[in-house]
Amino acid sequence: MTNSAEVAKKVLVVEDSKDISGLLGEVLEDEGYQVFYAEDGNEALAQAFAAQPQLILMDLSLPDLDGWEVVRRLRAVTEFRATPIIAVTAHASTSDRNRAISIGCTDYISKPFDIDMMLKRVAELLKDK
Repeated sequence: MTNSAEVAKKVLVVEDSKDISGLLGEVLEDEGYQVFYAEDGNEALAQAFAAQPQLILMDLSLPDLDGWEVVRRLRAVTEFRATPIIAVTAHASTSDRNRAISIGCTDYISKPFDIDMMLKRVAELLKDK
């Protein structure tokens, strides 16, 4: 017997701007996702291990421990090797995008971003999770 109520998929929003994290959280929750938040790199690592999200939206410019290093550390741990990580960043050059993908980001969205496009990418990455 299967449960007809689908369990909400968990998304970790790592963003030091309260405005952006609030916007992302609001639209993700409206789509039925369970959202967790982190404002800096150390908090991002702690929240990732505590919440075990199915997807992470990662700002790369963070206080204390930057998002580049957070991604490297998460990818070094077996339980996060396959977790989709979308870089959401103001670093908009091709070399920044290539660097983000090379360190382990699954996708890359530059700020300012289109909400509908971001939601579509999140849904695509979570469809089989």
